Parts: sequence; C-alpha cells; structure tokens
Amino acid sequence: MSTSETASSDTGSADERDGAAEADPGVRVRLTVFDPPACPVADALPSDATASDLSRTAGGSSVEQFRTDRPIEGETPTFAADGAYVYRRSLPETACPCRTVEALGHPVTDTRVRTDPPRISFTLLLPSVDPLPTVIERLESTGSSVSLDRLTRTGGAGGSEPIVIDRATLTDRQREVLSAAYRMGYFAYPREASAEEVAEAVGIARSTFAEHLAAAHRQVIGDVVDG
Repeated sequence: MSTSETASSDTGSADERDGAAEADPGVRVRLTVFDPPACPVADALPSDATASDLSRTAGGSSVEQFRTDRPIEGETPTFAADGAYVYRRSLPETACPCRTVEALGHPVTDTRVRTDPPRISFTLLLPSVDPLPTVIERLESTGSSVSLDRLTRTGGAGGSEPIVIDRATLTDRQREVLSAAYRMGYFAYPREASAEEVAEAVGIARSTFAEHLAAAHRQVIGDVVDG
C-alpha cells in the first residue's frame, strides 16, 4: 500500500451519493486497486479507456452497468450518445474488489475503472479509521496492489478536514522496513520485490515483515484519527 504524506480533501467530481455521505462524520477514503482480479469491466475495456458510473442491476448483484469514453470492439452498447457508451456485463461469482469491500459492510461509491495498467478506484466512507487496515489487507490478499490515494476525516456539517501525516511517529525499525520495501519496489506496480525478498534483505522473517508493515500502516492511519 502506498500513502501520501498529506491527505487532502477530494476535489474531483463526486456523485450525489458521495455528497450525502459527506454529511455524516467519519473517515472518507479513496483507494485504487491495481491489477484487480475478477473485474469484468476492466477485462472488457480497450486500451487507455476509462469506465465510470458503475451501478448494479438485477437485484444489485448479477449485472453491472457502466459508461465508457470509447466503444468496446465487438459489443453493442445499450445506449450511446455524445461520445459516451453504456454497457452491461454479467458479474462472476468470485469477488471483485468492490464486492470484497462491500462484503465487509462498507458500500463503495464514485467507482472508476482504467486500463494501462488495469486499475479500479473507489471511495468509501467508514465510521472510523479502524476498519481500514482490514479493508486493505482483504484486498491485498487477492494478489492486488492497493494505493491509499486520499484519506480525510469528515466533520459532519463542517465538511472535510485535511490531515498531515507525521512520519516521525514511526519507529526506527518500521521506517527501516518501509524504506527497504520502497527501495526494492515492493509498493511499485507491477511489484518488483516480494514480501519474502524484502524480509530477507532486512534480515527478518516474512511474518515479522508483515507485522512491521501492518504496524506502520496503523500508525500512519492513527495520525489521521488523532492529528
């Protein structure tokens, strides 16, 4: 997972569902999942294309509708106008990233799928920062790389509050592990080093590497809550 030192408010376009969500206090998170498994929209898109306005039909689970900025070769859109094309795809039984997160009880919004490399970005509003490590861990367990793009604490009627992440809160060991992981390309896409390789370079067991990485994630996220 990669993070920015400063987590800022979301200045991009958001649909009405996001606007309603901002009225409630909590933590607003924007994640990007690289090389997402079982994502029929990403599989269908042509090179350098973008899909947005994703929505579920047929009871909210079996069919997904989305809009693209260019046609998909060999497929007929359900609607086309002004350079926009709407398609529907059947969803597989296996969990895509959105389903993986929603299975934890956290609905996603403002979903956007891109290619080159394939990636899916979405926003979720959590009641607190506590569930975030579990969300990221569950996504990474599918073999994907996860980027934490934005993290803001919403203050109800007061709107979003930017948070500055203090790297000095990390221990020397945590910073050593993070530095080695970053230097060796563990956070790159595609990943240039495995957890085992980074752990060996630092001279620790893979399980210890995972513990230090999780602790560093919690500390950075904790700055958002306590900052």
